[in-house]
Amino acid sequence: MMKKLKAGILGATGTVGQKFVTLLREHPWFEVSALGASEISAGQTYGQSVASKWKQSAPVPPKIAAMRVRECRPEIMDCDFVFSGLDAAVAGDIEKNFAAAGMPVISNTKNYRMEPDIPLLVPEVNPGHAALIPLQKKRGWKGFIATNPNCVAVPLVMALKPVLDEFGLSKVMVFSMQAISGAGYPGVPSLDILDNIIPHIGGEEPKVETEPLKILGSLERGKVRCADFAISAQCNRVAVSDGHSLNVSFSTRKKTSVAKIRKALENFTALPQKLHLPSAPQRPLVYLDGDFRPQPRLDRGAGGGMTVSAGRLRECPVLGFKMALLGHNTIRGAAGAAILNAELLFKLGYIKQR
Repeated sequence: MMKKLKAGILGATGTVGQKFVTLLREHPWFEVSALGASEISAGQTYGQSVASKWKQSAPVPPKIAAMRVRECRPEIMDCDFVFSGLDAAVAGDIEKNFAAAGMPVISNTKNYRMEPDIPLLVPEVNPGHAALIPLQKKRGWKGFIATNPNCVAVPLVMALKPVLDEFGLSKVMVFSMQAISGAGYPGVPSLDILDNIIPHIGGEEPKVETEPLKILGSLERGKVRCADFAISAQCNRVAVSDGHSLNVSFSTRKKTSVAKIRKALENFTALPQKLHLPSAPQRPLVYLDGDFRPQPRLDRGAGGGMTVSAGRLRECPVLGFKMALLGHNTIRGAAGAAILNAELLFKLGYIKQR
């Protein structure tokens, strides 16, 4: 039995940090060894610091509840690597400090996603982009930063990847209906979201229009050449607790059919499944029959929240084809995505015991 790697969590008291705690509690490769948060929480036990704001369905693991929360400083956190669920307003400098000090940082935040030498990873889609990591030594860092994308980008690229590989893509339009948990805690005021749809999420549409192009791009001579098709996004907040739903229309470069595209979706598998990574679902992408699937309440938990569900694939009179997608935003789109990234990077030799 391998000795578990020691994992720290930055932003451990926030919504994403809490999800890291719950997903890592019985992880076969990683154990939580350090918890970092703001000066307000530092010095308290984790149980004390989240007593009034714990939002997970499972209770705080007793071992984690008894741990002391520390400030987010690399010299006082005993770990082999860290997960970052920090707010973007403070993540930039903190993550940089950890990377400079020799710590691998597996980040859920947006700050470094589009940097040319930092991989924006979805392990089923672009595991080869991990080869960017050695380039970060030019920054003077002894460690590195690897990121996972926006919570809408994950289900989008998972479904577009097999289509792009077999038929090419020229145009994509995506309309998102995003769960309130994506806004963090305390999230969206109840008087705003009840009996309502909010047709704007600050900064969301530019991320959905750019991040997938980097993820679906090719690595050439140490640089990512972004995919050469256009994405138009409209992002909306809806009164659903968890699970982002997407309506996607797209044009293919090669002539194809609904049947052929469906076959490509159904046959999709990738490196995490071949490597048997602990968080990798047996089926990363499932196609659901029927006009009323996928639905958040019925399908967001597929594969432990790590499977993306597709359905309603049909012809589109404007772009060619259209379909519905669903992904669990706080698992596949956030903490679970980062954990899967860490598993991949450990298996590839980028994360090691210190």
